[in-house]
Amino acid sequence: MAAFTLKINGQNHSVDVDPDTPLLWAIRDGAGLMGTKYGCGVAQCGACTVYLDGQTVRSCALPVSAVGKSEVITIEGLDSKEGKAVQTAWVALDVPQCGYCQSGQIMSAAALLGINPQPTDRDIDLAMNGNICRCATYVRIRAAIHGAAKSLEG
Repeated sequence: MAAFTLKINGQNHSVDVDPDTPLLWAIRDGAGLMGTKYGCGVAQCGACTVYLDGQTVRSCALPVSAVGKSEVITIEGLDSKEGKAVQTAWVALDVPQCGYCQSGQIMSAAALLGINPQPTDRDIDLAMNGNICRCATYVRIRAAIHGAAKSLEG
């Protein structure tokens, strides 16, 4: 076990975990933030997506020892204009069914709009390809991303 101080959503959180512990568990068990979900444990489904210094990462496969002084943003701390636009569009279009994958979907969608404010269907499909929705709400996810992009135009 080792003590780590993680900067999550602008606040420092001390966690006492094994250095190989995935960041996901430090976020959930150590910091008590439950929005980031465990899906597969092998970085394939996207439910655990967070930002590490502004880049999307799969927190289930990233050891806490690799985080260092980097800033972690979870769904609870997503307050960028893109994040707010995506969350508003998600609600407006009633995107989720079960909702389990949605925090990872929203994090990835907001990141996409941060680098490509007017994505095509293909851009969305490519950017969201690593996010699995077992309820198959992909059509609504794509529509919500387009809606968020449109709301950011003005």
